[in-house]
Amino acid sequence: MSELMPVLKEPEKKRRGSRKLLAVLFLLFAILLSVLFFNSSISKITTITIEGAQYTSKTDIQSAAGINAGDAYFGVSENKVVSRIKKLKPIQEASVTKSFPGDVKITVKEFPIVAFELSTSGEMSAIMSNGTNVSALSDEFLMDKPVLSGWKADDPNRGELTKQLGQISEKQLSDLSEIIPDPSKAYPDRIKIYTRTKFEVITAVSLLADKIDALNAVIETQEPGKITMLLADTYVPFNSSDSENMESDQKETTQ
Repeated sequence: MSELMPVLKEPEKKRRGSRKLLAVLFLLFAILLSVLFFNSSISKITTITIEGAQYTSKTDIQSAAGINAGDAYFGVSENKVVSRIKKLKPIQEASVTKSFPGDVKITVKEFPIVAFELSTSGEMSAIMSNGTNVSALSDEFLMDKPVLSGWKADDPNRGELTKQLGQISEKQLSDLSEIIPDPSKAYPDRIKIYTRTKFEVITAVSLLADKIDALNAVIETQEPGKITMLLADTYVPFNSSDSENMESDQKETTQ
């Protein structure tokens, strides 16, 4: 008796047409969802928060950033926004943080205020370490920053002076009361400084950062006097009459 051979079933033909149709339907569904999402409020910027600005208005920062509520959330490039904000003269650093859905936070750091200046119209302006003038916020800042007197706005030494002041610590800067240009042939960038501790200092803009520690050492250990810090450093104490004259001259120059 011969053995019965099992009958092999023919493999079912794959329904390629139905799979292609499903793929097309899925793609159309995905496109429809994307269109609905990107046109809904959830894909838009709803809140813009700006922090860290004291002397720069939030309106100016947002305008420079180039973004507004209602703009596409995913269309915001953090690097591009930061680059645009840093073009504002008072801004030293900036960062942008996005939080879904719809929140954009801009944090800025302004250049430090290193001095103040009284305009011919009597308005007090603050000067940043990069030489930018901004409107002073309050008279209380005059207690710990020097006043620049007699400087021309286009004087290159003025811009370099603000950079040098930016390298000085807050404690050292707080004793400087007034800084006046006092150029000479040997030192075109020579300056005269009056301190709140009643010293008169002759030095140069280019030497200030290097001489400030030595200056503080003299101020902390000696009686008020005249200090010269150029090629050589000298100190001569005031007598009582000289001290009174210096105080009077300082008040007249400040007024």
